[in-house]
Amino acid sequence: MAGHASGHPALHRLLGDAAEGFGTSTWGRRPLLVRAADLPRDFADLLSADAVDELVSRRGLRAPFLRVAKEGSTLPDRRFTAGGGVGATIGDQVSDDKLVRLFADGSTMVLQGLHRTWPALVEFSQQLAGELGHPVQVNAYVTPPQNRGFDDHYDVHDVFVLQVEGEKRWRLHEPVHPRPLRDQPWTAHRAAVEAEAAREPLLDTVLAPGDCLYLPRGYLHAATALGGVSTHLTIGIHPWTRHAMADQLLRAALADLADDEDVRASLPFGTRVEDPAATADDLELVRARLLRAVEAVDAARVAAPLAAQARANQRAEPVGPLAQLRAAEALDAGGPPDDLVLRRWLSGSLVPRTDGADGAVLRSRAGDVLLGADDVDAVTALLDGADGAVAALPTDLALPTDLARRLVLAGVLVPR
Repeated sequence: MAGHASGHPALHRLLGDAAEGFGTSTWGRRPLLVRAADLPRDFADLLSADAVDELVSRRGLRAPFLRVAKEGSTLPDRRFTAGGGVGATIGDQVSDDKLVRLFADGSTMVLQGLHRTWPALVEFSQQLAGELGHPVQVNAYVTPPQNRGFDDHYDVHDVFVLQVEGEKRWRLHEPVHPRPLRDQPWTAHRAAVEAEAAREPLLDTVLAPGDCLYLPRGYLHAATALGGVSTHLTIGIHPWTRHAMADQLLRAALADLADDEDVRASLPFGTRVEDPAATADDLELVRARLLRAVEAVDAARVAAPLAAQARANQRAEPVGPLAQLRAAEALDAGGPPDDLVLRRWLSGSLVPRTDGADGAVLRSRAGDVLLGADDVDAVTALLDGADGAVAALPTDLALPTDLARRLVLAGVLVPR
C-alpha cells in the first residue's frame, strides 16, 4: 500500500512518507507514530473546538451519537440528555446545559459516528476507506485537563489517532489477545489486561496537535489529557478478516448440506446426543460430508455475501432529494444528461437478473436498479469510466434520457 504518489492521498496525509510500504510492513502488525513536526500539518480542518460546540449545541444530536465518560466509566444517557422541547417530542436529545457542568467536572465527551454527521469527516473517512479497502468510522474524544476518559483497554478494530487540540499522554502495552475479533472484547480478558497494564509500557508518549498514531487492534492503550482541553479523533478501521471468509464459506457449505439426504436423516432411535461415543459414527459422516461440501464451494459464493456486507458498511456520497428532483425535471424538459456524474463511493456492479429477462441488475449502495438489455453497455461504460461522467461516454454509448432519469431518481447519477 503506497502513499500519495501512488494514489492514496488520505493515507499520505496521515502518515506522510511512512505511507509508503505501510500495507506490507505496518498494517495489522505494529504501532506507528508520525509527528506533525516531520510533515508539518494539523487536523483543524477536520474538526475544531468550534465544530465540537456546534455539534453538541446546535445539531440536535441524540444518544448514541454522544457518550460521556469519567475515569473509566460511561455515564447513563439521562445524565447528559433532555427533552427536545416544543415540536420535538423526544427525551434523549443532547443537553448542552448538562454537558457544560459535566465537562467542567472532568467528564470526557465522546462524539460518535462523525463519519455520518460532520461534512469534513464524511468526505475524509470515505476517501480513506476506499484507499484501505476496509470500513471506517470516526469518533472524537474531548477531554478536560488532567483527566482520563477510559482505563487501559484494547479495541477490536485498528485505529488512527489524530491529535486535534491540546496534548494527550498515551501509554501503550503489548496485546494480551492479538488480533481480536469483533466478538472478543477486552472485558473477556480483564485480568490479563490489568496485569499487562501494570508492566512497563511499550510506548509512553505525548501527542501534540497534528501528530498521528496508528494502533493495530489488540494493543492496550490509555490516554490522559495534559494541561488543557485535549481533543483527538479516532478513526476506527474494521478490518475484513480470514475469519469472516471462513464464516461465509461454512454458511455456503451448510446450505449445500441441506440437500444431502443422509445428513438430513434422523439420528438412531434412542440415541444419546450427550454421549460422544454414541454419536461417533454419525459425526464422522457429517465431518466427511462437510469437508467435501467446503471443498466444493467456489470463491464467488464466498465473495457475494461479503460484497453485500461491504456495501452496507459504508454510505455512498450524501445526496439531496431536492437536487435530484431538479435534475430529473431538467431531463424531462429536454436538458441533456451531460452534466450528470456517477455518485461517488457507490460501489456499483452489474449482476445477472433473476427473473429470466435479458439485461442485468445494477447493484450498489443506492439499492438495485433493473436494466434492460439495451441499457447494459452504457451503464458498464459509465461504471468503468475514469470519473463516472456521462459526458465522457463514447457517442455510440450515449445515455438515453429515460435511462438517465431512472438513474437520477435511483440516486445513482447526481448533478456535477
